[in-house]
Amino acid sequence: MDKKDCLEINLLEKTELWIEGIALQSARLDDISLQVAEALELEAREVMVVDVREDHIVLDVLRPVLKATQIAGKGKEILQRLSNLPGITLTPEAAIHSEGALGWVCLDQKDYESALEKASLMGKEIRERIAKRVIVFSTGFEVQEGLITDTNFPLIKERLSREGFSVVFGGILPDDKETIASRLQKALEEGFGLILTTGGVGAEEKDCTVEALLRVAPGAATSYIVKFEPGTGRHVKEGVRIAVGRAGISRIIALPGPTREVEVGVDRLLEGLERGWVEDQIAEHIAAGLREKWRRRHG
Repeated sequence: MDKKDCLEINLLEKTELWIEGIALQSARLDDISLQVAEALELEAREVMVVDVREDHIVLDVLRPVLKATQIAGKGKEILQRLSNLPGITLTPEAAIHSEGALGWVCLDQKDYESALEKASLMGKEIRERIAKRVIVFSTGFEVQEGLITDTNFPLIKERLSREGFSVVFGGILPDDKETIASRLQKALEEGFGLILTTGGVGAEEKDCTVEALLRVAPGAATSYIVKFEPGTGRHVKEGVRIAVGRAGISRIIALPGPTREVEVGVDRLLEGLERGWVEDQIAEHIAAGLREKWRRRHG
């Protein structure tokens, strides 16, 4: 399938479609909605007539994201469909317009192909630019209180910068699931393609970074580095694990706190990104490297 056929358009709340030069006489609004919905390849319930005047009507499209092929160049078809309905008269000047992306319905075939090409290129450029924007968060009371120096961010910045990434520090997050999840969500909204956290992935009660990540990216892949018996010592969870999740076109990665482990994690993350791996492959690749390091250290 042509990539342009898969291009999705977010209507960004500009969901109204105006049809001007139309007169109604005992027309059925449900019939109008149905014909427009079918032209846009939508369910009947996803289009609604919201305003009727003497010379125009307004419809609302209730699906926020559409494929470009559902919209572009559909104006003539919509007008043709409506002209065949009883109780509807179209003037020679009848036209359709929208203040947002729905305005694509007015494009002819030539303009449609050109618009798709431009939108596809623009989308690719935006995705590439976002993919290179990185924000890094440290977590934990000991870092927040200045009890230990955060050596993770300088290492991550130096390593990723060498690979062409733009890296910023997001701050130190407390051991609080709600706060971490909220800040991760904000980073997504700020357009960071790679969001890294260090620390808070252990088996103690205070460790909640992975759980916070799962709130933002519920389908995230998690892989254990080492497992414990819950209830032994300070361990209240099954073990230490890392997480790699996706939200939209962004990835969120939760790494351990020790800097030597962060170094392994970042190197393996870059390998996974270079190879185009999906989240579970990257997560297991990172965890495998950390498990080997753990075994060498602890036997």
